[in-house]
Amino acid sequence: MNIEDFRTHCLSFPGAHDDFPFGKAASEYDRNLLVFYVADKWFCFVNAVEFDFCNLRCDPALIPELRERYEGVGPGWHMNKRHWISVRFGSDVPDGVLL
Repeated sequence: MNIEDFRTHCLSFPGAHDDFPFGKAASEYDRNLLVFYVADKWFCFVNAVEFDFCNLRCDPALIPELRERYEGVGPGWHMNKRHWISVRFGSDVPDGVLL
């Protein structure tokens, strides 16, 4: 998977849009964070240049199972761990599951 395919999938949700809201961040990594929204609520973000992992909003009931099943799923980086997971690209998480 690449950033273009990932972005296309995220924007396929009704009402979805994206933005780079951290243009004035101190770190280059943060300036390159592409955030996906529906109704102005975040559901995903990813570094569009590095494309190393993404953070996904997730049903809290599914998080323990996903973290147990896949090594590539971890707690949401810099987010509320109850509602967010981080998924590493190129890990044991199949693209179909990620999408």
